Amino acid sequence: MTDTSKVTRFNKQLCQFLDDSPTPFHATTEMGERLEQNGFERLNELDSWGVLPAGRYYVTRNESAIIAFSVPETALEETGFRLVGAHTDSPCLQVKPQPEKVKQSLFQLGVEVYGGALLNPWFDRDLSMAGRVSYVDSKQTINHTLIDFNKAIATIPSLAIHLDREANENKKINAQHHLPPIVMQISAGDNIDFRELLKLQVNKQYPLLDVAKVLDYEISLYDTQPAAITGMNDDFISSARLDNLLSCYVGLDALINSDATQASLLICSDHEEVGSVSTSGAQGSFLESVLIRLCRDSEQLHRMLQRSIMISADNAHAVHPNYADKHDTEHGPKLNHGPVIKTNANQRYATNSETSAYFRLLCEQVDVPVQDFVVRTDMACGSTIGPLTASALGVRTLDIGVPTFAMHSIRELAGSQDPTMLNKVLIQFFNNDTTN
Repeated sequence: MTDTSKVTRFNKQLCQFLDDSPTPFHATTEMGERLEQNGFERLNELDSWGVLPAGRYYVTRNESAIIAFSVPETALEETGFRLVGAHTDSPCLQVKPQPEKVKQSLFQLGVEVYGGALLNPWFDRDLSMAGRVSYVDSKQTINHTLIDFNKAIATIPSLAIHLDREANENKKINAQHHLPPIVMQISAGDNIDFRELLKLQVNKQYPLLDVAKVLDYEISLYDTQPAAITGMNDDFISSARLDNLLSCYVGLDALINSDATQASLLICSDHEEVGSVSTSGAQGSFLESVLIRLCRDSEQLHRMLQRSIMISADNAHAVHPNYADKHDTEHGPKLNHGPVIKTNANQRYATNSETSAYFRLLCEQVDVPVQDFVVRTDMACGSTIGPLTASALGVRTLDIGVPTFAMHSIRELAGSQDPTMLNKVLIQFFNNDTTN
């Protein structure tokens, strides 16, 4: 098989994963299914794990975060873990608890902006809805299930330029008034209950479920346009949620295809886009809890952590040809030129000279180019789960990512060669038995 065909196959599977994962719940479910297909055993946090034999396992929390890992024959305190971290959530619009709105004979939904979303691209899109629904059955037992309307059912129309002559120069969006999507046209006297609409969808997707009443939900809107390989020469991947499901998939595939001789772990947390402060976020206890359960005592845990190293994989800002002045001249990553090491003197990224040197060596070992990103000195720098994990666990960490355009838009753009290049590096990372 040629390298071109490998890239094509990898990107096709990546696009399918993106399309199948409209919410963190769906992404976690998809990753779990892929892990089980490749011999990973599912664990439950409620069960006693005891001393796990050498093998491959995974566990989820809140159905929106997942940890998958390989336990080797060798003692963990002698090898440490090779950890890769990413996140399952992306900026979006989430439906409010009491969302029903009727204006001008149109039924709309009240929505809340999740994360730092670019709002303009949400207008005039064919939108659908997906998420988790909590319901009570006929025996008054609470259950949960995932739904996906999987068709265009909503839109947020722009105001015609004839009524807003300055729209191209100075468009301001009031999230409360301008973002409620239109879902349907109704007649006078119609009384639409959003929870009843969700119950109908659950019954449609799962005819055998006993659903007496929908109690609550976490529902997000998403763009129905599928992921695609674009460009005259297929140079790009265009999709929603590249930040950061691209890293989730690349890390997942790398772990599955690693040789399992080294203690390796992938964690994909939720709620990174809103600060990571949750039970399933990077500031929660999920990763620490799993690592503690894998060690016999605190002495082994601390020795293991000091021999471990973590790669925080989250997309990087590619230098935009129309806005090149937004980048530091010497630190403008390009699409299809390899993964990016992200550095910040004020520790907005966790990279230091020790961890970046290790990553550069990994890239050299598999003949993958590497790039650097440092934000302009006169601009504020974003952050990732890297510093959170490094400070909480004391594990050596660096921040890297695939260069991307339009980060936090409803549709982002990355290079079609970069995911497979990062995948090669992460496989090498999981298989490497030393941090030098």
